[in-house]
Amino acid sequence: MPLAVYVLGLSVFALGTSEFMLSGLLPPLAEDMGVSIPRAGLLISAFAIGMVVGAPLLAVATLRLPRRTTLITLITVFGFGQVAGALAPNYPVLFASRVLSALACAGFWAVGAAVAVAMVPVSARARALAVMIGGLSIANVLGVPAGAFLGEHFGWRSAFWAVAVATGMALVGVVFLIPTLPVPDERPRLGQEVRIYRDPQVWLSVSVVALAAGGVFCAFSYLAPLLTDVAGLDDGWVPTVLALFGIGALIGTAVGGRIADAHLFGVLLSGTGASTVLLVALALLGEYAVLTVVLSFLLGVSSFYTAPALNARLFNVAAAAPTLAGATTTAAFNLGNTGGPWLGGAVIDAGFGFTSTAWAGAALTATAIGATAVSLRLHRRTARTTRTASASRVITGAGADGTPDPPDRAGQHVPADKPVRTDT
Repeated sequence: MPLAVYVLGLSVFALGTSEFMLSGLLPPLAEDMGVSIPRAGLLISAFAIGMVVGAPLLAVATLRLPRRTTLITLITVFGFGQVAGALAPNYPVLFASRVLSALACAGFWAVGAAVAVAMVPVSARARALAVMIGGLSIANVLGVPAGAFLGEHFGWRSAFWAVAVATGMALVGVVFLIPTLPVPDERPRLGQEVRIYRDPQVWLSVSVVALAAGGVFCAFSYLAPLLTDVAGLDDGWVPTVLALFGIGALIGTAVGGRIADAHLFGVLLSGTGASTVLLVALALLGEYAVLTVVLSFLLGVSSFYTAPALNARLFNVAAAAPTLAGATTTAAFNLGNTGGPWLGGAVIDAGFGFTSTAWAGAALTATAIGATAVSLRLHRRTARTTRTASASRVITGAGADGTPDPPDRAGQHVPADKPVRTDT
């Protein structure tokens, strides 16, 4: 695995920490800014929506720019967004800094994923993407709890300064370690890249990503009140359980990244199926503290076990548009990260209790299994058609349009897409 891929993982660590750290900073931030906690919570929603909108917009805007230059520009803008947040004199300025940071974060995710895929062979795509996702997992394990610690002891602004420093370190790595990728013979054109959206497999993959992510975060977003109000744990247990979820996520990412390249659909079906079972178990056994803690850890493993495969599948079906594929993947994940918590809040407001978020999440992940099964069926049908066409060409010595393929030096017909050997 190229060192540059790990640099991208370090960058994602800074991005992910900034994205999720506000969940542990809302009370002091709201008090300092003179706003309610729900209004302060809009800063989290603003970031997620900025990611959904920003990923495709930034991918299109930077389509013809050198990717290394784009990465340097985006992570620099993201760093300035963190400094602006740390210095924000009021809520509107802080809100604007979060939107700016989200746009830069979305663009970096989209372009960075395309760069990671471009630097490795097809057989290592999932592993490369697993390194990037591993940065997000470590952000949940270390970055978010560290941000909460800094906010508690040194004020919420210190967390923004810490992320700015981490972003500066990532910028140095990008400048010195990300190679200048060769310019393709044909410059990318938006008209060609958007054609990927005509493929139903692309939309099926988007649906699977959004449903799988949304199902897990529907429950995870409300894990703290479930632990305290349902399982009866003290507030002090919440950071520990969240860290356990993050450790599970890191383990799941490492294992899934190793397996997904060889067994992509197997990872998708087994991982999403495991998440569904764990969510149902959490809904049924949420009142038992020990079991809830164990289930939270296992949910982290199962949900991030599928993440490399989810990313790799979208890149595979959208290979003709690597930049938009990265943007689409980023947007799909954040659709789930936005829609899942919204659904969880809706069922709680409807009076079904905190365990209902696990039931709602299980419904989403079960739907993701169905969409994956449909995608697998279409994939097998396409593979059979391709094999049949290839066999026909070998037997008849003709191309798909019936035109005979050119003869090789021995007078035998060779398929037009198979290179003629010129060695002696």
